Amino acid sequence: MNYVLLIGAGSDIARPLAFLYAKAGYGIYLASRNYDRLVRDASDITIRYGVDAKAFVFDVTETSKHKQFYESLPNRPHGVVCLAGILGDQKKAEREFSEVENVIAANYSGLVSIIHIIAADLEQRQEGFIVGVSSVAGEKGRKSNYIYASAKAGFTTFLSGLRNRLFTSHVQVLTVHPGFIRTKMIDGRETPGIITSSPEEVARDIFTGQQSGKDFIYSKWFWRFIMLAFKMIPEPVIKKMDMK
Repeated sequence: MNYVLLIGAGSDIARPLAFLYAKAGYGIYLASRNYDRLVRDASDITIRYGVDAKAFVFDVTETSKHKQFYESLPNRPHGVVCLAGILGDQKKAEREFSEVENVIAANYSGLVSIIHIIAADLEQRQEGFIVGVSSVAGEKGRKSNYIYASAKAGFTTFLSGLRNRLFTSHVQVLTVHPGFIRTKMIDGRETPGIITSSPEEVARDIFTGQQSGKDFIYSKWFWRFIMLAFKMIPEPVIKKMDMK
């Protein structure tokens, strides 16, 4: 049985995504800080789909423990999906550098750490896949979230380089750029309904994109054109726009 490791398995996208992989016959490893919830989800997956599912405590910011964590898995996974991340507090980050460090660790440096370890293993085995969930926010800075956006921009560039490195090793690297998603990360924020995805929609896009061998996808698909238009707006105009 091939296993899929979900990093950040406490996210709203992780549960429907785990169901899709389990339904396809994959064993499921759920990893995040919320162990009690993961145990319930793992049990649910096993009952629903009859596949092996296990829960593991994992903190993406504790990079010194990443190698030990990966080597402790009962079976080396065939693929990994990295869903971990935090939006952070932009205003607090402007006052306190510790908040900047938190956002970068959760959205960039911590993910680079665990992915490097997994990539080396998959490269040696000449198989598997790595999925990184980035964000359309990383394509152009806005005053309301530029710390988060810069971390996502770095993560997108990292995945691009990794994809080129692992191409000859037959390891797929998929970058996912979601737009607005109705998750707990943006609770209380107003988002345009027509361009806001549900976690289930994003999970389907991730699963379909990975299974079809894609390198890069937007979720929803039309965000490709929204971001193309947004990136064409000149910087002097952006500075005068009160963009939240």
